[in-house]
Amino acid sequence: MSGVVVGEDGLSRPVWASVDPMLRDYYDTEWGMPVRDERGVFERLSLEAFQSGLSWATILRKRPAFREAFAGFSPDAVATFGDDDVERLMADAGIVRNRAKVLATIQNARATLALREDPDGDLGAYVWSFRPERTPRPRTHADVPTTSPESLALSKGLKRKGFTFVGPTTMFALMEAIGIVDTHLVDSHRRGTSGVWPN
Repeated sequence: MSGVVVGEDGLSRPVWASVDPMLRDYYDTEWGMPVRDERGVFERLSLEAFQSGLSWATILRKRPAFREAFAGFSPDAVATFGDDDVERLMADAGIVRNRAKVLATIQNARATLALREDPDGDLGAYVWSFRPERTPRPRTHADVPTTSPESLALSKGLKRKGFTFVGPTTMFALMEAIGIVDTHLVDSHRRGTSGVWPN
């Protein structure tokens, strides 16, 4: 059992990306492709934190509303958010209204700004510095890890630098989403397409 489903277009995808058109498009065009810029990494770190305990489909459906609510995930803008903004966000039915996650996003924006002066580099450079020497080669969904030594180290490192809601599982999901590791199933049409890892 390879763990992939061949779609009507003849392309092999994992089960989670094979039915819902929104998830399929995200899988085909975005998931696992390299994101290295500060704003891009901050957005995905924020959305992964909001996803904790929810389905990714829920977050993806709400992503346009998240972008609007959080000023396009500009760390400079989000870092200035105060109590009025928190109340505005908590009243916004378009996003996930979780006060702890809203506060974490604002805190993480401020920590992102502080990282610009950090010798370890800005958020993008710092997160990418945890790229492992090898990437998993999963054949089935059950073979895909949920954490790694690198995601644990990244989690600890970000916490030391003032970030929150950055547990090792969430950080592994971030590393998958932005191409630091390639967990596309070996038989998937997307395996090796990021240019980061050879097929």
